[in-house]
Amino acid sequence: MSPYVVLITLAVYLLALFLIAYLSGRRADNAGFFIGNRRTTWYMATLAMIGAAMSGVTYISVPGSVATDGFSYMQMVVGFTIGQMIVAFVLIPIFYRRGVVSLYEYLDERFGVTAHRTGAWCFLVSKLIGAALKIYVVCAVMQLLVFDYFNVDFIWNIILTMTLVWLYTRWGGVRSLIVTDTLQSICLVVSIVVCVGCLCSDMGLSLSDAVAAVKESPYSQIWFFDNPDSPRYFWKMVAGGALCLVAMTGLDQDMMQRNMSCRTKRDSQINIVLTAICQIFVILLFLVLGVLLYRYVDFAGLPQPAKGDDVFPFVAVQGGLPIIAGVVFVVGLISSTYSAAGSSLTSLTTSFTLDILDGAKRYDEPTLARLRKRIHIVMAIIMMVVIVAFDRFGNDSVINLVFKLAGYTYGPILGMFAFGILCKYHIKERFVPIVAILSPILSYLLQWAMAERIGYFIGFELLGYNALFTIFGLLLIIKPKTENE
Repeated sequence: MSPYVVLITLAVYLLALFLIAYLSGRRADNAGFFIGNRRTTWYMATLAMIGAAMSGVTYISVPGSVATDGFSYMQMVVGFTIGQMIVAFVLIPIFYRRGVVSLYEYLDERFGVTAHRTGAWCFLVSKLIGAALKIYVVCAVMQLLVFDYFNVDFIWNIILTMTLVWLYTRWGGVRSLIVTDTLQSICLVVSIVVCVGCLCSDMGLSLSDAVAAVKESPYSQIWFFDNPDSPRYFWKMVAGGALCLVAMTGLDQDMMQRNMSCRTKRDSQINIVLTAICQIFVILLFLVLGVLLYRYVDFAGLPQPAKGDDVFPFVAVQGGLPIIAGVVFVVGLISSTYSAAGSSLTSLTTSFTLDILDGAKRYDEPTLARLRKRIHIVMAIIMMVVIVAFDRFGNDSVINLVFKLAGYTYGPILGMFAFGILCKYHIKERFVPIVAILSPILSYLLQWAMAERIGYFIGFELLGYNALFTIFGLLLIIKPKTENE
């Protein structure tokens, strides 16, 4: 596939994206930027959330993972669905009843300003590192497809990407994201369907043949009950999926800004339930695509890619499929990347403005708007610097470690919210930052000790241990009854 075709595809998509972002967000005020003025219909929020839940890394990695993990990811999806129900019927009523704009305002009301800012900082650190890493991975793919051909240095690739992300989110924030994410969700799903169709056509498979091929594939095993020590063990993945969904969606300002932009609590709950159902089918489609990609590699006599992450890009762009497969791959990759990057930048701006600077209480509307726009620029620059740091100083092992460490920061958030919801105790909040720092450290030590001493690998459920350490730490700093009264 010619780099010129990739470049033209990128230009056409971005033109449509910018036009939609401008038209939907040009008159947005602060409430429009932060929560879309709470005017989003449930069906628009559902469409937006399909793309929002998928990053460029997901788009590339999930199809490639079937060679080593089969369809075991569907066990995580079971956990995701349970988590979605908890978010819909436990967290959403709390957030709507209290009328919060930033989720972490709940911690302020429940414990005080120190807990509020501790939760916000945990989110900021993890989201900044996680989002920057996801953008870095996709920038690396685009560098191979386009920028290397034109001898453009990687740093200009990063600068261009972040500049475009900043530009298309600067007009309306969440109000724009709801509309643009809907476009990106449609592009994402269409790209997968078209690629599946191209693969089946080239291999001469009918729909029934394709279904039979997937069923017969050694990669299509879903359920793993045999080895409790394995990270693919059913109950570990279900528990980990539920915890990850509650922490990384239900308590994540990035993901919840869309859900909380709905007009009513009921609309938000309908959106979340439908998103859970749609997510099952979209992820299953990703995994089916993975099986067909590996089957096509054997069918066409192509060399086996060194890494699973290389399978989808290699086959779609250089595997001899019709050019439409390469075009929709690029569109899907770009749409998932810009959706994740745009929402991350918006949520970072929202959290820093409202949680760290307490902007809504300290400034009037015009001053808050100016402050929000400046922070939006600063966050884009910081994210750009982090991406450049990954390129300059990171290797694969360092990057994987950083990504895992970023995930640890959701544990204290989950623990603080669980403690606040499940009990009525008040705490000595000056000690909350210490608890938030020690909990991830103890979680890491527990994971290491279990693996070294008894050979048991703690997988996604580590988030639960992290939250439990946080809850235990908060129990140690409860105020005496005389102070609670």
